Amino acid sequence: MSVRELVVLGTASQVPTRHRNHNGYLLRWDGEGLLFDPGEGTQRQMLRAGAAAHDLNRICVTHFHGDHSLGLAGVIQRINLDKVPHRITAHYPRSGQRFFDRLQYATAYRETVALTQAPVDADGVLATTPAYTLEARRLSHPVESYGYRLVEPDARRMLPDRLAAHGIKGPDVGRLQREGVLGGVRVEDVSETRRGQRFAFVMDTRLCDGVHALAEGCDLLVIESTFLDEDAGLAAEYGHLTAGQAARVARDAGVRHLVLTHFSQRYTDSDEFERQAREAGFEGELTVAHDLLRVPLPKRR
Repeated sequence: MSVRELVVLGTASQVPTRHRNHNGYLLRWDGEGLLFDPGEGTQRQMLRAGAAAHDLNRICVTHFHGDHSLGLAGVIQRINLDKVPHRITAHYPRSGQRFFDRLQYATAYRETVALTQAPVDADGVLATTPAYTLEARRLSHPVESYGYRLVEPDARRMLPDRLAAHGIKGPDVGRLQREGVLGGVRVEDVSETRRGQRFAFVMDTRLCDGVHALAEGCDLLVIESTFLDEDAGLAAEYGHLTAGQAARVARDAGVRHLVLTHFSQRYTDSDEFERQAREAGFEGELTVAHDLLRVPLPKRR
């Protein structure tokens, strides 16, 4: 049975707290697993969440600040320790190649897995599979940073009433789907477009074109809201978003489910992030993330 869900491994910005681990987010997309921004402690958080190295197919790093990448060393060594048999591809800003190399070989270990490296150096498509297209967009942060977006291909939804009207049933339905036409009836005559699901991951950034492009039409948007609105000046100075800014992005982009995360240690009341997001006009489903939370993708439209 296919599963599409976000497993939140950590939600703290800059430093972990007693209640929040460094960043870490695992997207389960049917039979694949995409690990985003593995901060320090990610390997242990995966254990607590019931996730294993064998679950990973891609690792996507937005940028090389420690809270988004220090866990790479442990995760990569665990992949090798467990001798993961399938290919795992790592995406990260090409400008941070030296940091990736240092983390990959931070200590001695037995290398048993050839990790595929696919650095990012421009906006565009990173990978296309039957299940999704993975894209990247440049963000605005003091160091080079990219956000990621998954787009499922559109498909066809068969309409029972139209099938019945044309007398098509049983094995003929599958035949029509495979061949596109059956007895003069086109698949378009008895179906409608089923929009593919969309997911985006937006971390450390100021407002910029990339943020809006990533968020557009998303079913699930994971986005940083490091600061509350009263600290918008600090957010701009350090290259971050506020809760209100993130919510307005989601509102304008037609996001269905908004997940706020990456919170500054200065705040102890997480309810305030939700209040400010609602004040900004976002009316969809809203989650203020906490560690080890599981967030399913919304049901198809």
